[in-house]
Amino acid sequence: MNRQMRPSRVLHKLRAGEVVSCFKMNLESSRVAEIAALSGFDCVWADREHTAVNWSDLEKQILAAKTQDTDVMVRVSRGSYSDYIRPLELDASGIMVPHVMGLQDAQNIVRMTRFHPIGLRPLDGGNSDAAFCLVDISEYLEQANAQRFVAIQIEDPEPLEELDAIAALPGIDMLFFGPGDFSQAIGAPGQWNHPLIGEARRRVAEVCVANGKFAGTVGSLDNKDELISLGYRFISIGADVVGLSQYCGKIAAAFSSDSADLSNRSTTLYDSEKTQNSEGKS
Repeated sequence: MNRQMRPSRVLHKLRAGEVVSCFKMNLESSRVAEIAALSGFDCVWADREHTAVNWSDLEKQILAAKTQDTDVMVRVSRGSYSDYIRPLELDASGIMVPHVMGLQDAQNIVRMTRFHPIGLRPLDGGNSDAAFCLVDISEYLEQANAQRFVAIQIEDPEPLEELDAIAALPGIDMLFFGPGDFSQAIGAPGQWNHPLIGEARRRVAEVCVANGKFAGTVGSLDNKDELISLGYRFISIGADVVGLSQYCGKIAAAFSSDSADLSNRSTTLYDSEKTQNSEGKS
């Protein structure tokens, strides 16, 4: 039996003109990936740039998401080609490379992450993505190039000068605008409504549409429709640490409020009893 690679749900929806939903994970537990997948997200975003997730944790996250046919996109740490291709060999559906600074940087990424004839990604085939050598080698190369996506993050002003040339590169599927680091790079950290952020966000989407690539970014339920109107089709909304922090904070605040009410009532009762005792003695 000639096995095939698992098709990418993200690429299927993007190529059909649909909008992809993504959920970010900072926690290491594969249960987070499973919960997000069970909830209906198209993709979960695992992070090796800012978190301590190890390769074993990442493998479990990918396996958990695949039970619900949900893709995993791994933001890789900047480093050697092994940092880029190992998530793909664990059968992540895509990788995202942070802080791509220009055309040459993007060309190097294509060379390391795409097989012939697009690039020269080191070839193995004995891992989960190729069903442990059960996918024919020629089909493995062809399917990996077609069914795995490479996203690059535009989160600095420098690559904007070569953005059209970057977007035109074969082998790059998505430009992902990162407003957080971009805000810092322009000297306006956290000022999400800064005009330069809005301008860059629009430009990334326009360049992607013009070059037949997909535009991705982070967003919220409040600005989701605006992002879609700009041309974004891959939108990451929500994160495990945000949801858990808000949930815990809401509960803890309710208990704090109850404690304050009880304390006030106890003080009032004590003052009342003290007054009654004082009047009785007089």
